[in-house]
Amino acid sequence: MASIALGFALHWLQPLMFPLPAALRYGLGLLLMTSAIRLAVGALGLFRRTGQNPEPWKTTPAIITTGVYARTRNPMYLAMGLLQAGIGLLSGAVAVALLVPLTWFTIARTAIVHEEAYLERKFGQAYLDYKRRVRRWL
Repeated sequence: MASIALGFALHWLQPLMFPLPAALRYGLGLLLMTSAIRLAVGALGLFRRTGQNPEPWKTTPAIITTGVYARTRNPMYLAMGLLQAGIGLLSGAVAVALLVPLTWFTIARTAIVHEEAYLERKFGQAYLDYKRRVRRWL
């Protein structure tokens, strides 16, 4: 992820460490990274069980609304940000964690808006109802 590399570059130029005890940083970092992995694995498992392709540029035969998709419409994108935040905490590099909003903003503008438009065209009211029930992120 480009924002992780950018975060470490910024950290290298101006090191700014989290003012937390190492044990707390490691614990929170591992919690975020574990949550990210669980989200991504859960989403990929649902794709596999429903016979769909997780690649967002491929056609979608159905909307998945169960499992992690009952809580967030974008578990894999959410996982990317959580993983980045966890890496920032584990490494102590504040810049890496502070760039998570940039990561999510970039994903939203470059991928999610296009995916949502496609799903609205393809599934109409069923997708609009899903959007009303389930938040984009959390």
